[in-house]
Amino acid sequence: MTNLISTEPKAAAPPARRRLTLDWRRDIIYVGFVAVVIVFAFLLRDQGFVSTTSVMNILRQTAIVTVVAVGMTYVIAAAEIDLSVGSVAGLASVVTAMTVSHFGLIPGIIAGLAVGAAIGAVNGALVAFVKIPSFLVTLAMMGIAFGIAQWSTASAPQPILDMTYNNMFGGGSIGPIPVLIIWMLLAVVLGAVVLKKMPFGRQVLATGANKVAAEYSGIATRWIRFRVMVICSIGAALAGMLYAGRLQSGRFQWGQGDEMNAIAAVILGGTALSGGRGSVVGTFFGALLMATINYGLILGGLDTSQQQIIRGIIIVLAVALARQK
Repeated sequence: MTNLISTEPKAAAPPARRRLTLDWRRDIIYVGFVAVVIVFAFLLRDQGFVSTTSVMNILRQTAIVTVVAVGMTYVIAAAEIDLSVGSVAGLASVVTAMTVSHFGLIPGIIAGLAVGAAIGAVNGALVAFVKIPSFLVTLAMMGIAFGIAQWSTASAPQPILDMTYNNMFGGGSIGPIPVLIIWMLLAVVLGAVVLKKMPFGRQVLATGANKVAAEYSGIATRWIRFRVMVICSIGAALAGMLYAGRLQSGRFQWGQGDEMNAIAAVILGGTALSGGRGSVVGTFFGALLMATINYGLILGGLDTSQQQIIRGIIIVLAVALARQK
């Protein structure tokens, strides 16, 4: 008895449909942002919450913290932390203002960025090569940078009279769009592309996920950690330069407290505090969520203490939901 084997080609199976599922750990920031906007739009409709002016005000409030938070995303994704960013911003604003006043625009810009690069290199070397925990290194640097900025200026503001600088770094606009928002968008786009599409970004995430495994796969994890610390400090210095341009002066207080705001934005955006997972776009929405909450509470007439309580509760709830599996 002969078995007949069919040689007719079988019809290709239809491609499986991708199911759209909601991942709370990944998407909570977007859900939370939409929910907060809807609630405020309903409650504050008579106060003008839903208007072009309000949107621009929220984006301006978000811009500088977002620039800091983009660099912080890389640091936390690599399983490190940087507490010195606020003080670096203040010192960079002072150095930039003094250099612009004495030597001109270009030297001032270079000096401000150089402050960030130098401090980042010190932080990175101590963390990556001397192997001191980043929490301790940057906590110490926070005090050092703040003290240098205050001491070198005798606690006095350093005015910037160069309007070209002021227009380039915070005070001007291109068409209807404020320069601050353009700087923020540039930082977010560049940070997101590098983290998700470039080899360096993948190496940062691999280093944060499992340093030993990353080293066995050929990644120079020490240099990755060094670089993310430098990137974060340069971002903080740029933020200080934006403060200086927007407020037309450098002062040691500029950036004070931004380290906590940046870390909150990063964690709200879905970056794992333990490293290995990060999203610059999520960080942007985390900063935008906090700015939206602040603006809505101000329009609602709440005083500062009430704003802090409600803002803290919302942040804790958002992070708690994001950690649920």
